[in-house]
Parts: sequence; C-alpha cells; structure tokens
Amino acid sequence: METITINGLSTRASRIALGTWALGGWMWGGSDDNAAIRTIHAALDNGINLIDTAPVYGFGKSEELVGRALADGRRQHALIATKVGLDWRDGKPFRDSSPARLRRELEASLRRLGTDVIDLYQVHWPDESTPIEETAAVLEEFRREGKIRAIGVSNYGPAQMDLFRSVAPIASVQPPYNLFERESERDVLPYAAQNNLAVLAYGSLCRGLLTGKITAATRFEGDDLRKSDPKFRQPRLTQYLSAVAALDRLARERYGKDVLALAVRWLLDRGNIVALWGARRPEQLAPVNAALGWSLDERTMRDIDRILDETIDDPVGPQFMAPPTRERISPEAVQS
Repeated sequence: METITINGLSTRASRIALGTWALGGWMWGGSDDNAAIRTIHAALDNGINLIDTAPVYGFGKSEELVGRALADGRRQHALIATKVGLDWRDGKPFRDSSPARLRRELEASLRRLGTDVIDLYQVHWPDESTPIEETAAVLEEFRREGKIRAIGVSNYGPAQMDLFRSVAPIASVQPPYNLFERESERDVLPYAAQNNLAVLAYGSLCRGLLTGKITAATRFEGDDLRKSDPKFRQPRLTQYLSAVAALDRLARERYGKDVLALAVRWLLDRGNIVALWGARRPEQLAPVNAALGWSLDERTMRDIDRILDETIDDPVGPQFMAPPTRERISPEAVQS
C-alpha cells in the first residue's frame, strides 16, 4: 500500500481510504450491517488504514458501524476521519457549523465511534451562517484538548481556507475529484500543493461510472442519489459511457489494466492525493491492488484528456450533491 503523511498524524495514511457513505445506507439504497463490518475488516486486512465517515452518512449509522468494526482491538491500526457541520431533519441535511452544533456533534461522534480521539476531523461543508473563523476556533479548541489530532475541511475554496487558517491549522482538504469532475484543478489542488495539505478526493470513481460496470440498462432504486445525478440521465449518460469504454480500451492496451485501475491511478498521480474508495461489500475492495505500484506516463495523460474532449460534449460537475444552507430551509428545521 502506498502511503502519505498528513500533518498532525503520527501514522502515515494509506493512499486509498475506505469511503463509508454507502455503508450508512442513506442515498445508496440501504445497508447490510454484517457486510459493512466485513468490508471494514477487509479494508484493514488489505493495508487501507484510513477510514472516512461522517455523522450524516446514514444519520449516525455509518459511524456506529465503524465503531463496531474497530471495537475488537483494530482501532489501533486505523486512522478515523470523520466530519462535522451538517445537521438534519426528516432525513434532509443542512449546513450548521455553529459552535453549539460542533460541540454536540463531536461528543456524539466520539460515542458512536467508540473512541476517545478522532484522528482527522473535517468540516463537511462551509456554513454561510457562521463566521469561518468562529468554526475554526472551536475545532482548534478540540485539537488542543486532545479530542482530535488534526483538522481538515471539505468542499472549501481557497478564500475560505485562508480565513480558516488564520485561526487554526488545516491538514487536509476534501474536494470532489475524479477523471470526470475536475473543477478543483483550477483552485483547490494548487492551493493544497502550495500549503502542504493532503487532498482526500471523494467521488474518485464518480459514483460507480468509472468502475466500468454501469450500462445504459442499469437502474437505481429507492433513494439512490444517482437517480438525481445528471451524468446518469440521457443524453449525458451515453456520452459518459462512451468515454468509459474508450478509457477501458486505453488501459488494457497500454497497461493490461481496466478502467477502474486507470481512474484511481490517474488520481494518485495528480499530487499528494488520497483516493476515497467507496465499498459496502468486501469483494468491492478486490481491485484495489491493481491501482497501486505503477504510474501513468505523460502520453497517457494526454490521451485521457483527448478521449474526454472527443466523447463528452456536455460535462457536468457534482454540484447537485450540495446540501442547503440554514437560510434555505424552514426556521422549524433549524430550531428543532
């Protein structure tokens, strides 16, 4: 397993992290507790020591499953990265990074995770209703108290990170980033490189599109978020599937790999990046090793860009996933 240093952590982090949104079930069509715990164990057994979770993933369930999976003595072998700053009502999240909310969330996360310290504590989304410096001051208080080891932010831009860093150190930033969603290359990634921040790339396989297993006939049930993702609707879906097919041919002809390995390797070769690998069954981790121990050359990087230019006429980003601010929801939801 390839590893990187995250400032504030004494243990090097695996460059593949287990993403646990799907384990919580919410927006992924449900969850299987036993399979989830086996998946966490399989990740650790395969050298993945960074586990990324959040209270809003299953509204506490994902964190509880991580805690249960690590309760047998495996906690010492894992780095827990969780988040703060989203509240919810009736299954609908909204942003809230107020000091009172942060303090309640920290204690609840520690309890669900069954630990006395969180390795990497990340603000999930910027909250326009709370001064960023105020949020930063509370997290720095947690760090000085020894309840968290390092601070990260997620979905923050450079100006927001500057404000945060005027009060507290940031060790990492977590943007959406994959072959198809590259907006963070304009500002977030250069900022991270300039300021020695680790990048935890979420959506590294673009919600399954880059696994090569999605087809035009694939159907998504229940609350699966891909039902509202513009990439999975026509005519865009055909364009993205054409890109996946061409990328798969390139990977097989040049490296003897498939599109999944190519997509993850592409991410790892872009900088000081950890790729979040979402899985809810152990077998979904089987392809991890195929992405490790090799690199893409410059010719392949250029060919990947050419394929995207030739196949995708109407690209779209991950903006549909952004939760509302407190101003955009009812007062009753905020007060409850």
